[in-house]
Amino acid sequence: MSNIVVAGAAGRMGRQLVQAILERDDVTLAGATEQAESPHVGGDVGLLVGNDVLGVKVSPGIESVDAPFDTIVDFTAPDNTRALLAFAKEHGKRLIIGTTGLDDSDQQLIAVAAEKTSVVYAANYSVGVTLSLELLAHAAKVLGTPYNVEIIEAHHKHKVDAPSGTALAMGHAVAAASGRDLNQCAVYAREGITGARDEDTIGFSTIRAGEIIGEHTVLFCGQGEQLEITHKATDRMTFARGAIRAAAWIAGQPNGQYNMSDVVRPA
Repeated sequence: MSNIVVAGAAGRMGRQLVQAILERDDVTLAGATEQAESPHVGGDVGLLVGNDVLGVKVSPGIESVDAPFDTIVDFTAPDNTRALLAFAKEHGKRLIIGTTGLDDSDQQLIAVAAEKTSVVYAANYSVGVTLSLELLAHAAKVLGTPYNVEIIEAHHKHKVDAPSGTALAMGHAVAAASGRDLNQCAVYAREGITGARDEDTIGFSTIRAGEIIGEHTVLFCGQGEQLEITHKATDRMTFARGAIRAAAWIAGQPNGQYNMSDVVRPA
C-alpha cells in the first residue's frame, strides 16, 4: 500500500491525480500540496475534485504535510521538481515525476536521487504512448535512415514548453534505434530558404491551440510509401491513472530509476 502526496493538487493534472487515487483501493491519499499563496491551502483536498470532505488538507509545501507518507507524485514545474528531488533523496520518499521541461542537469539530479530512493520518471504515463515508444524503436531499426522522420505534436494553448516531453522521447527512441544522437540531428524550426533536407535529421513540428490534450504523430517517409504511428489522448485521466499505477508498482521496487516501460512490463 502506497501513501501518496500529490504535489500541485489544485492544478489541471493535480486534480486528476487525486481522482485517480480515489479510484483505487491499493493506494491512499495521504496529503496534497500547493504554493503557499494558493487560496486552496488549508482547505480539504476533496473539494478540489467535487467530492465530499476527505479529511486531507492542502499543505503549503511538502515539508508541511503532517500525515505519514512514502510516495510523492509530481506533475508541477521544474523548480518545484528539483526541490522535491532533494527532499525525496534526504527523507527516502519514493517519487513519481511527470513534470515536463526538465533539462539534462535535471536528469542528473534524478539519477543522483535514485541512488537513495526509487524514482519513476516518464515523459508520458499513458500505456499507449509507452507502447508507441517500443513500436517506434522497432520501426526505426527496420526502416533505417533512408526513411525521413518527422514528429508532429499538438497540445492545448496553455502548455509552456515545446516540443513536448513525449515528442522528445519519441525522437530519442527513433534516434537511438537508428544509431543517431538526437542532440545532433534534431531540427526544431524551418523558415525561409532552408535548402534540401538533410537525410539524417529528425524534424519536429509543434501546434499549440485550444484545449487539445495531446496528439503525437511520427512519420517515416520513404520512396513510394509513408508509415505513420499516431497516439491521441482524449482524457487527461489516462495520464493520471498511469502515474498512480506507477506509484502502486514502485512500492515493491528497490532504489533506482525506472520508467513507464518498467511499470507495464509483465512480471
